[in-house]
Amino acid sequence: MAEESRLKLAKEVLSDPRNQKEEVQALQDTLYVLGGKWKLPIINSICNGNRRFRDIERSIPGITTRMLSKELKEMTANQLIKRTVIDDTPVVVEYISTDYCESFGDIILEMIKWGKEHRSRLKGSKGE
Repeated sequence: MAEESRLKLAKEVLSDPRNQKEEVQALQDTLYVLGGKWKLPIINSICNGNRRFRDIERSIPGITTRMLSKELKEMTANQLIKRTVIDDTPVVVEYISTDYCESFGDIILEMIKWGKEHRSRLKGSKGE
């Protein structure tokens, strides 16, 4: 992020004078909703077009059925995804990201970018 836009964002987000307690609470809220090993990969999977439980499960190596079910329930409760039951034979359940979830799409892209740069940095410094 360019320094000018970082300063602008800081001015919009941070109070003056700074309120450390409020900032920590906001960070904790964010980590509560998005934290853990599976939430961001699940969001990424859904945003990549996987809408059905088994498709989401297959797209995320290592996730268990039980964990995916638990995380989808939490994410639905936090309004990040919407669960839709289509009354057909057989019944079809689909998950889609909400506008609320998509509101932090830029953050996820920045995290992916940072993660790629970090991995590349570590690979490049192995000989040092």
